[in-house]
Amino acid sequence: MAPTTESQANTDAHWQRTSRLMFMHLGAWFFFGYVVHFFVVPLNKITIPILQFPLGFYMAAQGSLIAFVVMLFMFAKQQDKIDREFGMAEDD
Repeated sequence: MAPTTESQANTDAHWQRTSRLMFMHLGAWFFFGYVVHFFVVPLNKITIPILQFPLGFYMAAQGSLIAFVVMLFMFAKQQDKIDREFGMAEDD
C-alpha cells in the first residue's frame, strides 16, 4: 500500500523536527564534552567560593556529567512532544 501525500508530508515534517532536535543536542554534547575541556586551565584560575574547587576541575569532572544527564531527560521529553504532535507517539 503506497503512502498518501498527506502522510508522507507528516512523516517528512516529523523527521525534520526530530533531526533538528538531534543536531541541537549533539551540538550541546560537543560543547560540554570537548569545548569546556579546552578551557580547563583558564577556568582553574576561578575557584568556587564554598567548595574551594577550581572551576575548571569542577566543570570537567562533574559539570559535563551533570549536563549529559540533564540533556538526556530533556531530549526524551522534547522528542515525546514532537512524536505526540505528529501522531507518532507510543501508547502509554
